[in-house]
Amino acid sequence: MDVLTFGESMVVFSPNINGPLRHVHSFSKSLGGAESNVATALAKLNHSAGWFSKVSDDEFGRFVISSIKAEGVDTSRVIIDKERPTGLLFKERYQRSNPNVYYYRKNSAASSLSPEDIDEEYIKQAKILHITGITPALSESCRRAVYRAIEIAKENKILVSFDPNIRLKLWTVDEARKILVDIASKADIVMPGLDEAELLLGLTNKDDVADFFLNKEAKIVAVKLGSEGCYIKDKKEGVKVAGYNVSDLIQDTAGAGDGFAAGFLAGYLEKLSLNEIGQYANGVGAMATLVQGDMEGYPYYDQLMEFIGKRQGVER
Repeated sequence: MDVLTFGESMVVFSPNINGPLRHVHSFSKSLGGAESNVATALAKLNHSAGWFSKVSDDEFGRFVISSIKAEGVDTSRVIIDKERPTGLLFKERYQRSNPNVYYYRKNSAASSLSPEDIDEEYIKQAKILHITGITPALSESCRRAVYRAIEIAKENKILVSFDPNIRLKLWTVDEARKILVDIASKADIVMPGLDEAELLLGLTNKDDVADFFLNKEAKIVAVKLGSEGCYIKDKKEGVKVAGYNVSDLIQDTAGAGDGFAAGFLAGYLEKLSLNEIGQYANGVGAMATLVQGDMEGYPYYDQLMEFIGKRQGVER
């Protein structure tokens, strides 16, 4: 398996009209979850990916599993929890802005993940273990599960990839800073946004951010620069890779950062140059913003190649 990841995936309810939720009476149902987003995007790029979590023993839990499995992701280690619910997320939209987000995930099935739920043999099958900063924010047991998974990966020479993915509705900046910097310092691949790096490290220069993690255990760092693209640096060189101009942007960038992570990992696994890895990452991230929903816009490999100019498309 190329990449294994784990964390909470939720059922997302998006309003069919803009305005306060008290005036909204119909919603569209979809799937959301940073880790399953990454796994889904990787599978569509022809890389083997696995995702595990806990979900409830109900139709929402079945929806989560079936949606992720349908995209070609291995879900064989997902645990069914008969006592706790699957997490829910409601979006609230206003004109020309990312939506407000309301979580209903406290005491959810996924928040009860613990070190005992981490399957060592399953992790040992992977080339890369991908972690986000959302999982350790869910509960103390989730935090311990993350550290246990990292420990197993390190013991078995499996690369650890980390996206801070700060969610300040789940914990405070001070809590996040302490844990996320510690986890990032153990990772081989680190993918912070420049704004996240400022919150976590107090650094605003992309080289300084990259060097901070390269001086820990990181082999490569990708600093996300939003619409400007990204800056990728390893022990030998650093390159800035321009972003892609997206004119048909849907006003909901959820899933773009996860798409970036998947594109980056795909390029890294294919042993591409830093510039090409950045093109993959920026391309998948940009394409995620063209379609409503967290994961619906992720491209297949041929679509990505056409988008980033590596292949000519055939319209008719």
